[in-house]
Amino acid sequence: MDIKRSKQIFKEAQTVMVGGVNSPVRSFRLVGGHPLVMKSGQGSQLFDEDQNAYTDYCLSWGSLILGHSHKDIVQILKKAIVHGTSFGTTTSAELEIAKFITKNIPSIERVRFVNSGTEATMSAIRVARGFTKKEKIIKFDGCYHGHFDDLLTKAGSGVANLSESSSLGITKNHIQNTFSLPFNDSQTFEKIVTQHKAEIACVIIEPVAGNMGVIPAKEEFLKTIRQITQKNNIVLIFDEIMTGFRSHIGGVQSELGVIPDMTCLGKIIGGGFPVGAYGGKREIMSYLAPLGGVYQAGTFAGNPVVMQVGLATLKNLTPSFYKKLNAFADQFAQKLNAFFQKNQIEAFLSHYKSMMSLRFRKKPVANYEDAVAASSQAKYSKVFHQLLRHQIYWPPADLEAFFLSGSHTQADLNVLYRWICDYFSKN
Repeated sequence: MDIKRSKQIFKEAQTVMVGGVNSPVRSFRLVGGHPLVMKSGQGSQLFDEDQNAYTDYCLSWGSLILGHSHKDIVQILKKAIVHGTSFGTTTSAELEIAKFITKNIPSIERVRFVNSGTEATMSAIRVARGFTKKEKIIKFDGCYHGHFDDLLTKAGSGVANLSESSSLGITKNHIQNTFSLPFNDSQTFEKIVTQHKAEIACVIIEPVAGNMGVIPAKEEFLKTIRQITQKNNIVLIFDEIMTGFRSHIGGVQSELGVIPDMTCLGKIIGGGFPVGAYGGKREIMSYLAPLGGVYQAGTFAGNPVVMQVGLATLKNLTPSFYKKLNAFADQFAQKLNAFFQKNQIEAFLSHYKSMMSLRFRKKPVANYEDAVAASSQAKYSKVFHQLLRHQIYWPPADLEAFFLSGSHTQADLNVLYRWICDYFSKN
């Protein structure tokens, strides 16, 4: 497979962009080899600058639930962009998507749009602190909520490979206000809250973790968190940036019946464009300016083109769409895990509906410690490059999730299954 032009472009990119990339995992540092430079996408396919085609399971890190260049998205985009790209004012497009979100996400009565997931989590925590008049926060080991200073402690995904799972440039006063606790450990959570409840403003959690591989939170764990936070004037924030609208129109909170006080969204609600959103109970969100004293603003927040494209995406997510996609994903995971089990292979496909990740052990994992023990950069790199040689594109990091979209076909999955089985049969 020739990637001459990708290599040329990336070499030049390194002279003007840090590491040649604008997000670290794209550099292929964790898997080795030469990063690909992509040019276009259609359906389940990506095409690089050398015109090689790849079946894409990264899907812009989970954003493209309909696949690349979906006809409805392209049509809406063409109509929207001729009317202007940004106004810096309220538009009817913001209203329409806000109504859709507040109708379908149980915890959101009022919403604020921003431009990224990091902005959403950062802002939600600021509102929670303003509402409770408390400072400390609880997050969970391995959950990644963006590059906000207070949250970049023991984070998963690409940052798991940095010293002490954190980052240079974060001051002690940020870290000292954050408790990072074991995921799926109710006992430790209850102990910390009992000791510090007068100081804790909020708890933020991914109901299905996606940046230490895919790990669903245990339902009883989430219910315990919900009960304890309600008793102690602590705001519960669900980070559904990855899971929001991925497997259910109401998010994981609707599927499990555990309703937080606030929710952060992103990825899918932008239809492939930069976006984030956070919202919650009317009482809490009223602390946000211009109604209250918690300040947050953004020039491009609620961009009219993004809002229209996002709404067009969400309108495609019907009950029949989810039924088909979730069943499709479940069948693939069961088939592959049956192969691993039958052949006594030290591997397991962890999944939550159409979110998936590969583990190098025979059983599921429950927390970050398990995830690290079941990961192998060396082994994953070999799988990654085996698939890449056969024109299958997975995320270039073993603690990332990969995804299925509505544009993937049974033929796509049959090819993926065949090459995974081939690799593990020989290694």
